[in-house]
Amino acid sequence: MEAKELLEKYRTGNCTAAEKAIVETWYLKFEQEEGNLLSDTQLSDATDRIWNSMPIHETEVLPMRKRSLWPAIGAVAAVVLMGSLALYFFNPSRLNPSKEQLSKVNPAAQPVILPGGNKAVLTLADGKQITLDGAGNGKLAEQPGITITKTKDGQLVYTASSSAVAAKGPAMNMIATPKGGQYQVNLPDGTKVWLNAASSLRYPTAFTAGVRQVSLTGEAYFEVAKVRTEMPFKVLTTTQTVEVLGTHFNVNSYTDEPAIKTTLLEGAVKVMSPSAAVKELILKPGQQSVLRGDRLNVAEVNEDEVIAWKNGMFRFRDADLQTVMRSVARWYDVQVNYEGTLPVRQFSGEIHRNINLSEVLDILSFFKVHFRVDGKTITVTK
Repeated sequence: MEAKELLEKYRTGNCTAAEKAIVETWYLKFEQEEGNLLSDTQLSDATDRIWNSMPIHETEVLPMRKRSLWPAIGAVAAVVLMGSLALYFFNPSRLNPSKEQLSKVNPAAQPVILPGGNKAVLTLADGKQITLDGAGNGKLAEQPGITITKTKDGQLVYTASSSAVAAKGPAMNMIATPKGGQYQVNLPDGTKVWLNAASSLRYPTAFTAGVRQVSLTGEAYFEVAKVRTEMPFKVLTTTQTVEVLGTHFNVNSYTDEPAIKTTLLEGAVKVMSPSAAVKELILKPGQQSVLRGDRLNVAEVNEDEVIAWKNGMFRFRDADLQTVMRSVARWYDVQVNYEGTLPVRQFSGEIHRNINLSEVLDILSFFKVHFRVDGKTITVTK
């Protein structure tokens, strides 16, 4: 349901209790910002009153406390979580706030922190670096047997030419995204790779010697092309190898995450880790391998949740606050610190990745999580 439809239902008195609560929660927030000042106590009491009117929004799980990023009311929840739409229909000018408005919301007049986008650096075999977000479309470089181009929709494409690869073997290239960046690269064999923020992929400009092998740090989604010969495709991380022929899968190998997770969407993959007690296992679609220390296990997962980042969303299921904030930090290129003893909560729900950081923090703050922003540093407080 669009925000406009929800507001029309509210105006005509046709909202459910939960829908009414969503509208009034946003209204209270904007009323405070517009100068009809509510005291902190009044705002907190009002928010609690609205929150408590929502059905099935919170489940006590001792000693854990779980709050959902959406009340269990179906599609209506997207209105709150799509922040920018709700902001637009309450006050269109808030999508592009003036300095005066920023000062009113935040006395320190912090600059708006925008979401990430297509940003990456390509490093060629000779050490030359090309900043892809600043490069023009079209041909970027040529290497033995390969032409490298950038498309208008922000993809890096390797195209094999008719000339033979040099005898010394194919050149090695690397594409790296910064925090706040993402990029798609189409490898010479036709394999498509989407890199998430703060990730890198090292790969040859041509696959030879009977194997297609790349090295990954961070997170990437692969759609591996099937080739005529039985040439396996291998993804190497620091502690594991994923081997496939032709399939779709996601690898999350961030060093600041507690585990390396490989999720299969289509086909079959073999996950191998020499340091694990179980050295290898085969995944089926919908399964995820979790490598934590020397333990390699398999779990059933929601595929859409795993690749939500590729589709422009944050999506969480029973995620703790630190997990949520790690994703936020990578996408908005910010540092996150924690102050005091934080409440133990789990979050479920989704937020679009195309909204400003302040809107994401606004959404999270509705669930009694407090933030202090100083430049590009976020401090989470009790």
